[in-house]
Amino acid sequence: MNRFVVAETAVIDAPITRVWDVISRTDRYAEWVAGAIEVTDHHGVATVGKTYSERNRTLGPLKTDSVWTVREIEPFKRRVDTGTGFAPLQDVTNTFEFRPVHSADGREATEMLYQVEYTIGLGPLGLLLDSLQQPAMRAGMRTSMANLNTLLRSERSTTVR
Repeated sequence: MNRFVVAETAVIDAPITRVWDVISRTDRYAEWVAGAIEVTDHHGVATVGKTYSERNRTLGPLKTDSVWTVREIEPFKRRVDTGTGFAPLQDVTNTFEFRPVHSADGREATEMLYQVEYTIGLGPLGLLLDSLQQPAMRAGMRTSMANLNTLLRSERSTTVR
């Protein structure tokens, strides 16, 4: 089996504490994760060893049910979850990493790394499938981080009033 790593990075226009508050809430994933249609079971704030479930979009019109287990939490720095339900992808590990930065105008912002590691079987067919799904996965990661940025900006504007 081949092991793949797909990663994208973006700057979120919010302090790391606000970003962490949202990404730590497993019940909020459908609000910003591009592939999540709905969170079907959750435990609220991410807790190591706990699971949450989602209904997801995969390639094209295909949908799947996934179950994620929180594996590692380093508050305000890193979160690692493993997931099932993404066949033919196996051994799926989702990692978010965060680093405080400043925007061009000096405001607090957060650099976010969104990374997915996985294996895929099926020999040459698996490699072909992966070459088709990787661009969509990267686009979904970029969209997710843009959605998170928009969500945090909209929440900031409602609390500023």
